[in-house]
Amino acid sequence: MADALLNQILTAVTQLQQDNKLLAASVDAINGRVNALADVKRLKDDAASIKEDGKEKPATTTSATTTPTEGTGAEATEPPSSPTNDVIPTAARKPNVTSRIILTTYPGQSGIDPITMNWGEKDTAKRGPVVVSRGASTVRRRNAIGAHGGSYSIYHALAVAIQDLKVDHKPDFTNTEPAATIGPFPQWSDPKKIVAMDPLGHLAPWLYNDYINMENVEIRPTIAITKAHMKLPELENSVKAGRLKVDGKICLNESGELAVTKFAVEPVWYLPGVAERFGIDEGTLRRSLFENTGGSFPELITRNDIKLFLPPIGGLTVYCFGDPAKMSDPNVKLALRVHDECNGSDVFGSDICTCRPYLIFGIEEAVKEAQKGGSGVVVYFRKEGRALGEVTKYLVYNARKRGIDRASEYFKRTENIAGVKDMRFQALMPDVLHWLGITKIDRMLSMSNMKYDAIVGQGIPIHERIPIPDEMIPEDSRVEIDAKIHAGYFTTGKVMTMEELSAVQGRAWDDVDH
Repeated sequence: MADALLNQILTAVTQLQQDNKLLAASVDAINGRVNALADVKRLKDDAASIKEDGKEKPATTTSATTTPTEGTGAEATEPPSSPTNDVIPTAARKPNVTSRIILTTYPGQSGIDPITMNWGEKDTAKRGPVVVSRGASTVRRRNAIGAHGGSYSIYHALAVAIQDLKVDHKPDFTNTEPAATIGPFPQWSDPKKIVAMDPLGHLAPWLYNDYINMENVEIRPTIAITKAHMKLPELENSVKAGRLKVDGKICLNESGELAVTKFAVEPVWYLPGVAERFGIDEGTLRRSLFENTGGSFPELITRNDIKLFLPPIGGLTVYCFGDPAKMSDPNVKLALRVHDECNGSDVFGSDICTCRPYLIFGIEEAVKEAQKGGSGVVVYFRKEGRALGEVTKYLVYNARKRGIDRASEYFKRTENIAGVKDMRFQALMPDVLHWLGITKIDRMLSMSNMKYDAIVGQGIPIHERIPIPDEMIPEDSRVEIDAKIHAGYFTTGKVMTMEELSAVQGRAWDDVDH
């Protein structure tokens, strides 16, 4: 009798738990929609307040001119005899799109009517959405070149080609609203602060739903915000060693499981701003992007009226520990790690570099800062192999390990193969910090002089720089770390002479003794 009663109670408790989970999920979904609507309302209210104060800026629209872009050649902007440059493709299977291919378009061409884009305009209605789709209902309204998804846009194209994806598929954004509120911040409407991402990218489908519903224009987010847990084996050791404390909010348990808010960002380049950031003219940038991507984007040359480019490269992810609102709070301390992708170390634990140890160190310090009432942030960029790629990286490894792997030769090996020792070019990196509302960094968990210079150069002061502790540096990565320190990376330790640097050697492939 007692067992039967206990079973009934257990069943009832289990059912209550399931009901609570469903209720919590429903509440979270409602909160997401409410937060998104609140964010949209806040942006529109800000724009309205400008009008009421009599400080409204004069509206400027994207001009449709056939004036050649400087440095691109006048012949590139002359309209063709056929307005669509049609080509009839041959295919083994019947395509699910029209056989007419629009190779490129020109300003002022019949039917071309790009939606206004005034980058940096605070009034979101006057600024306009990012529109890049070449779908039938949107192609003539585009104000951006490229495609959504960055490097994954190629897989999207493949899915359409093999008819796994309908070319006219319309995304259902129900319950996809941001899981946390961010901004708006003054930096969002400063065209010199943010040039490599769309500050409104997380709200685009809701902020510009009239274009979607009334004009059948395809608009997609370029930023998404969610919440998750993070679990890494080193963090369990951190808890056991007492470096991390279990608080049930950020560090959830003895296994070192962490609660985190994540922001995924696809690149959106405002070409005049990107060119200015690198100290070149826009025409030179456009021409180089066109020619050195195999001519993949002819409208970089023919559409000088379009100022946005969604490049086929990887984006970034922000990992925020603690309350996201504290990232922009000048009254609390911020610990920040900006980390560039290294698949071999970050994922598979290669000890030839310090990437994973530094990433773990950055996460630990970010969590500790958040637990002390501040904010901890890790920004993870997809820039594999210093943006040279993994193939080049492995070629460099071969060159190093087939000779004597000396720290004094570290950068020379890369330059011999790639022609440059680093292509990460950190000038665009601070944009995400401006988007997050960060105005100062109390503890920068990085030794990189390039990252430091880029951030400080964008007006964000760094109060303290923290190098990776010596005990976390793998033996075989001394070649890398000592070479970087000698080249100007920050350190609180010794900077070696060239003679001392030549004595720092890494192991060969078959050396298993250390």
